[in-house]
Amino acid sequence: MSLEQNKALVRQFVEEMQNQHDLTALDRFFSQDLVDYAGFAHPPTLAGAREFFIMFFAAFPDVHFTIHRQVAEGDKVVTHKTCRATHQGALWGIPATGKSVTFDVIDIFTVANGQLTEHWAVADFLSMMQQLGAA
Repeated sequence: MSLEQNKALVRQFVEEMQNQHDLTALDRFFSQDLVDYAGFAHPPTLAGAREFFIMFFAAFPDVHFTIHRQVAEGDKVVTHKTCRATHQGALWGIPATGKSVTFDVIDIFTVANGQLTEHWAVADFLSMMQQLGAA
């Protein structure tokens, strides 16, 4: 796949899975052998990623990601995006607050054979926790 096709794949993942909350999209976009180095998914596999997003969507049912920029080189795609959401369910032991949060995320994906095979991320969860009044 070309660099532009790799970037389009990641944009499509963000739209279909993260913004439309379509968990079935995980199986279309992620390799069955996904390794998630982000630290959010436990275990760092496709199953762990699925559990993370189930929990995250329950806590933030209106979550929406806006992509600001993407860079692709070789088999890697880096995406800077902003997450906006309202805390409407428990998250890591924090009961729903009803507060709105906005924080940045940088993702790095490895693309192979039209699927996302590796994932790294830096998310400003400290800012999110401060906005929730939990930090």
